[in-house]
Amino acid sequence: MSEAKFNATGSSLVPLGAGDIIDRSVRFYRRHFATLVLIAAPPVVIGTVLSVVWLQIARQIFFTGGYSQIETTLYALFTALGTMLIWFTETVTTLTVMGGASRNFVRHLLFGEPISFAATYRNVRERLAGLLVSSAIIVAILGVLSVTVLYIGLLVATLLISLTMLFLSILPPVAVILSVVFGGAALAGSYWLFCLLASRFAYVPQVMLVEDQGVFASIGRSLSLASGNVKRFAALLAFTTLATYSALAILYIPLGWFAWYQGVEVLSFDNAATPAWLEISQQLIWQASFVIMSPVWMIGLCLLYVDERVRHEGYDIELMAAANLGEIPDVPSSYVNPLQPALGSIRQAETVAAGRSGSMLGLE
Repeated sequence: MSEAKFNATGSSLVPLGAGDIIDRSVRFYRRHFATLVLIAAPPVVIGTVLSVVWLQIARQIFFTGGYSQIETTLYALFTALGTMLIWFTETVTTLTVMGGASRNFVRHLLFGEPISFAATYRNVRERLAGLLVSSAIIVAILGVLSVTVLYIGLLVATLLISLTMLFLSILPPVAVILSVVFGGAALAGSYWLFCLLASRFAYVPQVMLVEDQGVFASIGRSLSLASGNVKRFAALLAFTTLATYSALAILYIPLGWFAWYQGVEVLSFDNAATPAWLEISQQLIWQASFVIMSPVWMIGLCLLYVDERVRHEGYDIELMAAANLGEIPDVPSSYVNPLQPALGSIRQAETVAAGRSGSMLGLE
């Protein structure tokens, strides 16, 4: 296949690098900011409400008068359990919405269909059960992987630092420098290992909605499609994480100053001493930063999915063919079709206005 490809408007298309993925994600996000935030908001708003209610219930149960060490410990355990459950539910629903948005996104590239809240959640409704099951499986797998890889990285970093300090104790400056280098290398290796494993599950919602696959077929398809995307996946994850925490810092710093002005010990680990308004404000800020930045992650993964199919399957050519010739007819269920359609039927055909074609990966 030729390295250069052409979309419906005749402009050249090339495979996207990590910087291209991030740049186009941000540009697309800026162009459709209000719609994308609205799409991402419902799961986060529900998670925010549940988090605030859980905190208030915990305070009513454990802080009824005195603030003993036992009450504070039970409060911390109770809120930690609630945070994990709410995080799991919120992440599953966010991935579910991402699946619906991916089909809307591909139809936008294919037919110029507007990115809309209604289209995204209509797609989600049509495959709700499968999206929830697959998202729950992915979140569970990635949760176990992240904890395991983190502990392995910390263990290796600790071992390397300890050995360095032991054998180079007569040269403290050299020992410190090498300890920092080895520790950073171990953590960077852990991050790369996590991205290597996590990237294999990056396309499950997109495959399910765009190609109209089942749960386990989507997982298998994602595993086979994701080869060679580790660098771009790692760059997208790092960018999104840094951007989210930057937004957190911008909002947390004024809140911390205000709390300090009110006489609150901001750095205190005593949960009983932290006023309820501060805990609620911290939850609101965290959820607000998440709802603002999650669309960038969603767009980036959709671009990665499309780009992987462009690289390996000539997806841009197939998109142009579908835009001009219509959908690929469904084959009988007894047939095994080795080719994936540009856009699956998702149970029923959708009417598309004639003569409308998008810009493929040029994003208009």
